[in-house]
Amino acid sequence: MNGNPVSDIRDLSPEELKSFFLAKKEKSFRGSQVYEWLWKKQCGSFEEMSDIPKSARELLKSNFTFHRAIPARTQESRDGTVKIGFSLYDGSMVEGVLIPSGGRYTACVSSQVGCPLGCLFCATGRLGFIRNLSSAEIFDQAACLNKLALERTKSPSGLSNIVFMGMGEPLLNYGNVMRSIEMFTSADGMGMSPQRITVSSLGIPKIIRRLADDRVKCHFALSLHSAVNEKRNRIIPFNLSHPVEELKDALKYYYSKTGRRFTIEYILFKDVNDSITDAAELAAFCKNFPVKVNLLEYNEVPETGFYKTSQERLQAFAGFLEKKNMVVNIRKSRGKDIDAACGQLAGKTKSEIAK
Repeated sequence: MNGNPVSDIRDLSPEELKSFFLAKKEKSFRGSQVYEWLWKKQCGSFEEMSDIPKSARELLKSNFTFHRAIPARTQESRDGTVKIGFSLYDGSMVEGVLIPSGGRYTACVSSQVGCPLGCLFCATGRLGFIRNLSSAEIFDQAACLNKLALERTKSPSGLSNIVFMGMGEPLLNYGNVMRSIEMFTSADGMGMSPQRITVSSLGIPKIIRRLADDRVKCHFALSLHSAVNEKRNRIIPFNLSHPVEELKDALKYYYSKTGRRFTIEYILFKDVNDSITDAAELAAFCKNFPVKVNLLEYNEVPETGFYKTSQERLQAFAGFLEKKNMVVNIRKSRGKDIDAACGQLAGKTKSEIAK
């Protein structure tokens, strides 16, 4: 494996690193040493690889880049939620969020710069799509948030969970998302259980099927927001080309192949999808597979035309589903005062969005 000045070293497997060193007349075990520095020790530069001879480090620097997601801006909410803006090698910025809850910490990570799906209620969707994040850029977010969690807990536990609920549509960056999960769960990386990782998607039918075929072991969450095509079209334009019926078939396939219950995320928008009739439509949709439902308050984004529902309608919606013997949780928003809540991430501060 020969290096290339534009190759990111963290795109290489252990075997490719060993092959590189052999091709350069170096000892192959250097590959294993470098791989450990990159992932387990989470170094930030070639210079930090203290047990690698300087000559070998110079070889690496002349043959590879080291693209990192570098924490550049931190905001802390009144509720303890922390949002970090990560600066990328090309000048882009993405955001990750550390969410505390009862002594546990969840990292919410981004998978794309911007998002191609353009959901009308979402701040990220208004940015358009710039590019996919590499697996290493995704990993850096979780590693940074894990370090922050360790500092706050003063214990060796760190993160309790990682959720792909930040900027972007994870299933449209499938390869890099799966590679990052591999490193989250690998003993060479963070060593987390896949059961502590959730991939949240608006629902890309063919890739939901791929998740099932690949036997991906992490949790899956679907952002549905309406089981009625006319309403979902208004909220999520992607639904125009992949309607609810197609999504339902993909979810049936997912359950038939995996046997695993998944989660449906449902934001309630005032006078859009928050009626008892909407709850009945959702209940009918959910009869097709075992699910749990998370109901979310809308975190308002200026100039979208969407508003959060009332507490009365939220409770009535939840009560209807519970009477249908469904598993229902009402999820409280965290970090709203720093634009860190669901749907608010845009790689910008609130004042910048308003300009």
